Amino acid sequence: MIKPLVILFVAQAAVLGCSPAMGAEAGEFYELLRARDQTPFGFLRLDMRPAYAGSLEKGETAFEVEVGYQNTWASSPNVEKYLTSLESQGRRALGAAELQAIRDLPGENYLVDLESATLDIIVHYKFAEHWTGYLIASGVSYQGGFLDSTIESFHDAFGFSSFGRPAVRKNQINYIYDLKGAQLASLDAPSDGGVLDPTLGVRYAGWGLPDRWALSLEAAVKVPVDGTRQMLSTGHYDYGLQASLQRHGDRHAVYVDVAAVYYGGTDFPARQDAQVIPTLIVGYEYRLTPTTNINLQAYASTSADSKRLTDLDELTGNKYQYSLGIRHRRGRALLTFGVTENVQNLNNTPDIGFQLGIAYLPLRSQT
Repeated sequence: MIKPLVILFVAQAAVLGCSPAMGAEAGEFYELLRARDQTPFGFLRLDMRPAYAGSLEKGETAFEVEVGYQNTWASSPNVEKYLTSLESQGRRALGAAELQAIRDLPGENYLVDLESATLDIIVHYKFAEHWTGYLIASGVSYQGGFLDSTIESFHDAFGFSSFGRPAVRKNQINYIYDLKGAQLASLDAPSDGGVLDPTLGVRYAGWGLPDRWALSLEAAVKVPVDGTRQMLSTGHYDYGLQASLQRHGDRHAVYVDVAAVYYGGTDFPARQDAQVIPTLIVGYEYRLTPTTNINLQAYASTSADSKRLTDLDELTGNKYQYSLGIRHRRGRALLTFGVTENVQNLNNTPDIGFQLGIAYLPLRSQT
């Protein structure tokens, strides 16, 4: 499902990228990268995204297409030690013997080994002077992927731990949860993915602030259109609120986004209770040329895993991620490439994620 849409995305970028430039003035700001949290199965819940970069007039419509890709290898300390002890024996597809050995390890244990691709199509419509509505339609594809070799080579080159990766066959999907609140295992079981729940939102940006400052507020809801669907929908409504504060200089801009999401909970892949999840994003943007900008931003959020599920600190700890991106305007098309890396708690977020994006902007963003 995702691969044909990625091809369509590239073709669309090529077409829009060839359109005549719309008189680039001294430059403009494109705001924060629009990437969502790519934690495995985390995109099944609502995640408030940074504010849209385009400036619309009443009655206008704008479109965005975002493609995200991430690789995750996460394990409990005992699983890492067990797999590391097997590295000298070569790679293997995990099977019943390895699963039983992991379940026989002391304490709680888990392993998540997969890659996933997400596709988001976003439509914005400005229906009043300061009010904009939006709809996000999303899909996901799960696979063993292709990044394992690259990541292992990177670890070797810089002397990092192998984390037990070389004991497992590359490019497979494996997840094992043997926690106090979940016993679940799936070994090399492919999934084609499918359509995720849509998100509806509204944004208000009519606050009168001093020059160079801007503030917007928005609310959104994730709608479970077809009940619980394993790896695709929690079956619950999620609700979110977000405040976005921005300050634009001549070539520099800073951003702070604060959000809170009421997450309805899920039973897959492990039990998570209904709860409020706060998120903070801080970012910096630099105008490199009149049409090309660089973004650096940091993301922090609490984990959705509670003490009812597990006592392992790496699962219940906060999530921290850094993103670095470059964005280029060509005519009415805004092209984005970003890279996201996890920091601090390495076993509750993806090892690395990528974002490709294209936005069709009817008007130039305001500086």
